[in-house]
Amino acid sequence: MLLNQVKTALLLGAMSGLLFLLGFWAGGSKGLTIALIVALLMSFVSYFFGDKLVLAMYGAQPLDEVKFHNIYEMVEELSRNAGIPMPKLWYIPTPMANAFATGRSPEHGSVAVTQGILDILEEHELRGVIAHELGHIKNRDILIATVAATIATAIGYLANMIQWAAIFGGFGGRDDENRGGGWGALIVAIIMPIAAMLIQLAISRSREYLADESGANFAHDPLALASALEKLSRSSEIQHVQPETPAQTATASMFIVYPFSGGGWISLFSTHPPMDKRIERLRQMAMRR
Repeated sequence: MLLNQVKTALLLGAMSGLLFLLGFWAGGSKGLTIALIVALLMSFVSYFFGDKLVLAMYGAQPLDEVKFHNIYEMVEELSRNAGIPMPKLWYIPTPMANAFATGRSPEHGSVAVTQGILDILEEHELRGVIAHELGHIKNRDILIATVAATIATAIGYLANMIQWAAIFGGFGGRDDENRGGGWGALIVAIIMPIAAMLIQLAISRSREYLADESGANFAHDPLALASALEKLSRSSEIQHVQPETPAQTATASMFIVYPFSGGGWISLFSTHPPMDKRIERLRQMAMRR
């Protein structure tokens, strides 16, 4: 668990380094300040209102406490194990088998489950999945994702500023020649956002590993989550779901299993670690218990 936390800190540090390097290329602190202000405003809205927007986007409804009393009891127990307040529970009427957590803090946490996941998982497997989602809430992954998104957005704005300045001759002075001139600026403006995106994806994958580990500890059953991930992965492959809107692509990282089809080199841009590695880690955890 500590290793994943350290990895996240190093990756966030790398993104910050890219941001300050781009600030240099953009001509000093003024462009950097503007980009940060815009990114922070966007992230403020995402952080405080993103949970409501995402739940509304997927048509989430409050989970019926009478019909699903067993799930409420399960979440209450797991929340005690995790040492966090019980989150709000939501139901999404879709055959896609998946679940996600949202909320800016443990005090504002929500967990959503789909009809598809309720259909295919046994109760002990669902318990493992919910424990994983509570791990995201406990580890404040929404906050970390927001920080990463803020830095990535600022890098994107600075890259655009550099690109347009290079195109219209804004990088022609002596200092700019020392930095590689207009062509150098264009190359930096193209490469830096890609590098930031890859680091952001690496942070997301690291947090998934951490949530797997945390959830397995909360549920005291790593194999239950491993079994659930196997079923969810198979279901995702069979359904071949494709994103219908950019918003769905942007929120894919929230789900316990990447909800859309894709493989090969596309996995480099996945928000989730390889499924076989996640399952293997959980099995190793079970052997150590």
